[in-house]
Amino acid sequence: MRQHPNAPRLNDDVGGSKGDAPAAPPANDTAGAAPAAAAGAPLIRALDRAGCEAILARNQVGRLAFALHDRVDIEPLHYVYDGGWVYARTAAGHKITTLAHNRWVAFEVDEVEAVFRWRSVVVHGAVHLLDPDGAPRDRAAWERGVELLRRVVPEAGTADDPVPHRSIVFRIYLDDVSGREATPEATAP
Repeated sequence: MRQHPNAPRLNDDVGGSKGDAPAAPPANDTAGAAPAAAAGAPLIRALDRAGCEAILARNQVGRLAFALHDRVDIEPLHYVYDGGWVYARTAAGHKITTLAHNRWVAFEVDEVEAVFRWRSVVVHGAVHLLDPDGAPRDRAAWERGVELLRRVVPEAGTADDPVPHRSIVFRIYLDDVSGREATPEATAP
């Protein structure tokens, strides 16, 4: 794969020699705080966990990012959020093959009203494939997943399912969740 001539090489030592202590931040550094916005600029702020979970709960379409070796893919899918888990379904294929090798994923949901009025949540966690023929605990999780997914597609898993090939139900635990929100300065909280 060709690399952009101005991009740092992955093995370049950025920011000092190996083994060196990190450089001290400038005296006026505010430990990760966003720089002060210019007048009229949008306000971008972090969301707390409750705000992130509210966004996950009120939406039904997100994007699943997954990777193997040097390739990252991202695919939209419908989902349901319940009790710290994102439940979704998919079909056999590239995604499932990749997840068999690396089950760590990112899942993103956005609400976009305008260029500077949006909310975004990113979940990091591991995909857990749910087995309808597994141990009692696995079967119960699969049944719960199908029950929840029927809130989005009532025919899911029935003879009238509009996407019957999407028969693999999985869930992602919110190991890590973060969110951000942009609002125009005039309406910022």
